[in-house]
Amino acid sequence: MIVIFKLFTLVALKCLIFVNGERIIGAICDDGNFLNQATFDVAIEAASENEKNAFVSSVIKTSPGDINEAERAMCSLLEQNILGVFGPQTRNTLEHVQSLADYFEIPQIITEPIEILNRNWSAVSLYPHHNTYSQVFADIIVMKGWTEFTIIYEGSELLPFLNNVVSIEDLGSGEEVSIKFIQLPDDDDYRSQLKNIKASGSLNYVVICQLQNILNLLEQAQHVGIMSDDHSYLIMNPDFQTIDISPFKHGGSNVTGIRFFDPELKEIQELIISINDKVKELSENQLTDVIEENGLSLNLALVYDSVMLYTSAIKAMGLEDGGNITCDSDETWNLGSTIINYVRTNEIDGLTGLIKFNEEGFRTDIELEVFEVMAHGFEKVGTWNSEDGYTLSRKVIPVAEEEGTDSMKGKHFLVITALSAPYGMLRESSKKLEGNDRYEGFGIEIIEELAKMNEFNYTFDIQADGVYGSYDAKIGKWTGMMEKIMDGRADFAITDLTITAARQKVVDFTSPFMNLGITILYKKPSKQPPDLFSFISPFSYAVWGYLTGAYVGVSALLFLLGRFAPEEWQNPYPCIEEPETLDNQWTLANSFWFTLGSVLTQGSEIAPIALSTRMAGSLWWFFTLIMVSSYTANLAAFLTVESKFYAIKNVADLSTNPYDITYGAKKGGATYGFFKESDNILYQKMFQYMDAHPELMTQTNEIGLERVKNENYAFLMESTSIEYMVERNCDVARVGGMLDSKGYGIAMKKNSPYRQPMSESILQLQEQGKITRMKDKWWKEKRGGGACADDDASSGDAQPLVLANVGGVFIVLAVGSGLAIVCALFEMIVNVWFISRKEKVPFLEELKAELKFVFSFSGDVKPVRHRESSDSSKDSKKEDKEDDAESQEENDVSNRIPTPSQRSSHSRHVSHSRRPSNASYMAKVRKSSKPK
Repeated sequence: MIVIFKLFTLVALKCLIFVNGERIIGAICDDGNFLNQATFDVAIEAASENEKNAFVSSVIKTSPGDINEAERAMCSLLEQNILGVFGPQTRNTLEHVQSLADYFEIPQIITEPIEILNRNWSAVSLYPHHNTYSQVFADIIVMKGWTEFTIIYEGSELLPFLNNVVSIEDLGSGEEVSIKFIQLPDDDDYRSQLKNIKASGSLNYVVICQLQNILNLLEQAQHVGIMSDDHSYLIMNPDFQTIDISPFKHGGSNVTGIRFFDPELKEIQELIISINDKVKELSENQLTDVIEENGLSLNLALVYDSVMLYTSAIKAMGLEDGGNITCDSDETWNLGSTIINYVRTNEIDGLTGLIKFNEEGFRTDIELEVFEVMAHGFEKVGTWNSEDGYTLSRKVIPVAEEEGTDSMKGKHFLVITALSAPYGMLRESSKKLEGNDRYEGFGIEIIEELAKMNEFNYTFDIQADGVYGSYDAKIGKWTGMMEKIMDGRADFAITDLTITAARQKVVDFTSPFMNLGITILYKKPSKQPPDLFSFISPFSYAVWGYLTGAYVGVSALLFLLGRFAPEEWQNPYPCIEEPETLDNQWTLANSFWFTLGSVLTQGSEIAPIALSTRMAGSLWWFFTLIMVSSYTANLAAFLTVESKFYAIKNVADLSTNPYDITYGAKKGGATYGFFKESDNILYQKMFQYMDAHPELMTQTNEIGLERVKNENYAFLMESTSIEYMVERNCDVARVGGMLDSKGYGIAMKKNSPYRQPMSESILQLQEQGKITRMKDKWWKEKRGGGACADDDASSGDAQPLVLANVGGVFIVLAVGSGLAIVCALFEMIVNVWFISRKEKVPFLEELKAELKFVFSFSGDVKPVRHRESSDSSKDSKKEDKEDDAESQEENDVSNRIPTPSQRSSHSRHVSHSRRPSNASYMAKVRKSSKPK
């Protein structure tokens, strides 16, 4: 009968219609839903392959839930002479468009989960009928043998899909089934409802809610503690396979879901690629919301199948034109009902399996797969179809690991930590975070790595008071984290928790994941003001002393060598071949002047002649070359590098308290315990000081840091915590070395079977260098790390010199110049005194005359003043004799003056020290040659 009906319909339509342009299929999509639009376009293009008259899509976007926009969109599509309409997606607008399509007899294809009433004969839905869909889960529950379960649902509109589930009365053996209902609130916090479920004692749960809320629900269930080996979940959402189930793979709970297609099929992967390309085209490459791998939802697959189903019917019927009606007219499309009837009788094998409808137009014949969440991902455990029901393909279910073994796989643990940077911190995010996503840090990341390696699951809990734990003798028990681990209220504890002998007696620790020691946090050393006489610093005082001794010794040696060496005794008058006397240039003053000129690299007018003096001079020059070069090189460093002032350099300085520095440690921490238990006299002294001043103890390291910055206070703490603070606070620094050596470890209950696998995993992380990379990340990169690196590096760079750096040199110059003036005045006064006594003239009169000449600045020729007594007279004859003698002397001198060649030949033998004698001699010549 069906075949005859199809042939009759086809022949009738061939006689009634004719080709009139493009075959347009319309769709109404929610604004921003590029995935639905892209899937619709891809399906239209696929249906148009090898077609002479291709199908054309006409998509109109509307605001979700806006009935008026949906109505205008429907009318706009009718004006385009469409062959049918798809969508929209929102429930209320879908129902309104459904009524319009029913009125104008325009075929409507629906892919959303909605109950299609009998009067809506113009619509067809590819979504499985709610009664058939609920029967799938009813059969699974019966197969699992649940005698009690709780239905967790989101909205009343989903209750029809639970019809057959709530109808379960017994499991066939007469045993009654207990069913409870919990409706989820509109917000994202389900903990209150989940705690009620836990309190009820229910262990099995049927979950039906939107996909975006499933992940949140399971995470909060994990936090509440209802995702252990004893709990089972049946997820009714058909898109459960598209979410990331990695946080739940090792929790131990049995989680079951369904799927209509295998995401690894080739045609599914090709469709995903095509849809993603179309999404980028529609959004102009600005949209990143594309389908991830294995992320094709049932709704998108149904959109594709519905287009292929409807276009196949259009092709078979040979339709080329639409209804040609408008919303303003009262006409209907007389072929609309015929097309719907043909679609309902048509069958195709689509992505979601065999698509066929019953007599009422419902899709009741479906086939799907049942899978469970395993450690390796999703595993198919059975199938369901409308004829055979649920068929279990996996006969043997693996037994969970027995409690107490050393295997951590599949178990869930409660990990306690503290908000102590950088080990545990609240994650900075503009969005509201839940569960483990709220925290980040060095310790958090270590647990993440250990969980991956040992395949366990975990939930973090925060120690609100920040107390790690120590033994309180007053109450006779342990406090803080140690107490929770000992009582079994937490499985692991990780933070900057120090492994101590006392703690190790009551709990177990893994191998240390970090080694450290106690040291001092104090203000960064202040810059010391430049020393005026910093130019002395390149040499130590001992070297300056030896240099002075060498200078005096070599000068004296040159003086003696000059007197011993015959070549150093030179003829003062080169023109006289046989002089009566010989001069020596190596006077004591000249010897010191020669060596001083060498030291200051200025040289002198004295030149050694003898071999011995030249040898001594050469060695002295080599000595001064090395010393001056060393001084110059070291001076540059001393003048450009700023020196630091260290109030304290080690713990011994701190104990003696030279600058009234107070100090303390974290109250009840391992650092305080170290000083308390130490038998070192110095450490005992410091403990007594801290014990006597409890106000100097702090509750947290952060408080200690603030006191260091704002007070004259030193804080004793672990070196790793100091490294973290110094990276971010440029006004504090670590002082001194480490007082001890210890480590941080993960604490767990005494005799825990997990100590060995956790320790082995930590050692493996250390060997792979992952812990080192984690430390660099959280110490030097994250949360402001590395802020002070440049400050430390630049301290060794060359800095411009200021007056304070070289002021001492100016002082030396000024003092030396002053001393030279004093010496000159002293020499002048002594000379005037001798002249006044020799010439028997008043001292003051001679001094005034000398000063008058000095300050007259009349030239570089000074007349010789000859003062004679007033009562003396000279004989004219005597004067005549003197004049004759001078004339004779002038003639003799003229005969003795050497020629230029003679002067040149003797120049190398004449020392500069004899020039004053020759100058005096030539003055006498000039005087005798003056005309009378």
